[in-house]
Amino acid sequence: MMRMLRRALFLACLLTGMASLGAAAQIHAKAWLGQQLIAFAWNAVQGGEEAARPWPWADTWPVARLEVPAHGVDLFVLSGGTGRTLAWGPGHMDGTAPVGAPGNAVIGGHRDTHFAFLERVEIGTRIRAEDARGWVRTYHVVDRFVTTERDASVLAPTDAPQLTLVTCWPFDAAAPGGTERYVVVARPGIAAPDGDSGADETSTLVGAMTRGHVLPNKTADLR
Repeated sequence: MMRMLRRALFLACLLTGMASLGAAAQIHAKAWLGQQLIAFAWNAVQGGEEAARPWPWADTWPVARLEVPAHGVDLFVLSGGTGRTLAWGPGHMDGTAPVGAPGNAVIGGHRDTHFAFLERVEIGTRIRAEDARGWVRTYHVVDRFVTTERDASVLAPTDAPQLTLVTCWPFDAAAPGGTERYVVVARPGIAAPDGDSGADETSTLVGAMTRGHVLPNKTADLR
């Protein structure tokens, strides 16, 4: 209870400061603030607390952590891909495989904040994914392409582990939203250009982790 109260007071103070910022600055400040608060919840999740909320009224919780060493990226991933969730952090799309498990784990993020780095990602780039239990799997980028928001194949299940990162396209668009999506696909065990063998850091995965089969009609508005 005290931990939740301290977190709420911390959030209230920062939101008060954000109110004086312009609209563009507020977007980036909110994205930064979200990751700080989610870090507290992530520690609680890894300590055994289920669905730990990052702030008292949150309807989401952290389910994974993504690191991309080549770009200095360290992000906490939230459950769900709604617009309000993506304002605070990348969101794991409902109905896709859990991050790190066999199957296609799809994560969406905004192109002007958390997923801006995707524009610079190359084939072979290493992505480290950690789930709420501390299990780690290392992926390497194998494909990048542009498609439309109605392309359901992006969300399609796979037998082998796969990480699919999705954001809006183009990156330099003046207006938010749009119908095009930029997709980055990563899989474990692919050699990287720097000589990293890409050996999977996860020796086993709990068999109870299963792939979801109910897919949303399209990806969320990723700005």
